[in-house]
Amino acid sequence: MTKINVLVVDDSRVIRDVIRTMLEGSESINVIGEAENPYEAREKIKQLNPDVLTLDIEMPRMDGITFLKNLMRLRPMPVVMLSSLTKNGADITLEALEIGAVDYLEKPKPADLLVHSERFKHQLEEKLSQAAQANIRRYQSAVQKLNDRDITSIENSQYKANHIIAIGASTGGTEAISHILAKMPTNCPPIVITQHIPEHFSKRFATRLNKYCQIKVKQAQDGAILKSGVAYIAPGGLHLVFEQEGSKITCRLLDSDKINRHRPSVDKMFESLLPFATNVQALLLTGMGADGAHSMLALKKAGATTIIQSKSSSLIWGMPGAAYRLNAHQQICHLEDIPAVVLQNAQVLKANSL
Repeated sequence: MTKINVLVVDDSRVIRDVIRTMLEGSESINVIGEAENPYEAREKIKQLNPDVLTLDIEMPRMDGITFLKNLMRLRPMPVVMLSSLTKNGADITLEALEIGAVDYLEKPKPADLLVHSERFKHQLEEKLSQAAQANIRRYQSAVQKLNDRDITSIENSQYKANHIIAIGASTGGTEAISHILAKMPTNCPPIVITQHIPEHFSKRFATRLNKYCQIKVKQAQDGAILKSGVAYIAPGGLHLVFEQEGSKITCRLLDSDKINRHRPSVDKMFESLLPFATNVQALLLTGMGADGAHSMLALKKAGATTIIQSKSSSLIWGMPGAAYRLNAHQQICHLEDIPAVVLQNAQVLKANSL
């Protein structure tokens, strides 16, 4: 098996040594070099041609965000950010994902490594392996095409009553979701979203989207009633499910066991929509793993419309690919086509005039 070549970029000698030592015995990862600042990293990239970078956000001489912008413009490649998963770290990390980083991992404190070293090692190997599979150029092209797509011709359409658009995503999903929601008109059906995301990130993610989308975007709250023109994002660390109260559909947040190693879980959300399946459009976007695939098949059998993102427009075709292999989908859509297809499916069909 060909190993994945990784360049570690971090101003901390301790962190660089920790990562190198952890990955020395890896069967799939090879640390081919280290750099303590972006200028050194630039030269090492030319010399060593790594498959993946780990990149610290806070570094002297040039910060990680500035370096990432230059990298994605001049030599796009998979990058896993090492950041602090705090409120401030969340904003910077979300910006890094917007620029083109594939994924992120909480930067460990040296003291924590004494207790959690095995967990960090496993997470790091998994993130790097995922990143190495990402097609950065293809994904950037799909996002650009979506940005250029104009859907104003269907903004004034009438949509089905009680219709729900349900989206599940993981790696690469924050950007796919961002660009889809930016195309949604203010009268669109309610949109419910489970994105694999840490606790500190989900509210910041919703707030960032709410600033530039036409629709309202908010973190889901327990008991909230689904309304048209609003997108509800599952809080990090809680499952988002739905139940009917009279004629209304309400959000419920559960602190129950993880499913498919995730909380929130797409499978958990999709399963809760089975009683309303005939009024549901379920989408699986880019992401590693198979969360959501089996419940999408159940939704399809119950009468829902099911859509998966195409392989050519996905950063990681894990979750959509799992649904594809189960034949859980009815439609395969490129990222740039998804907003128009979803709105078309939700439209009230007009009778043909005589």
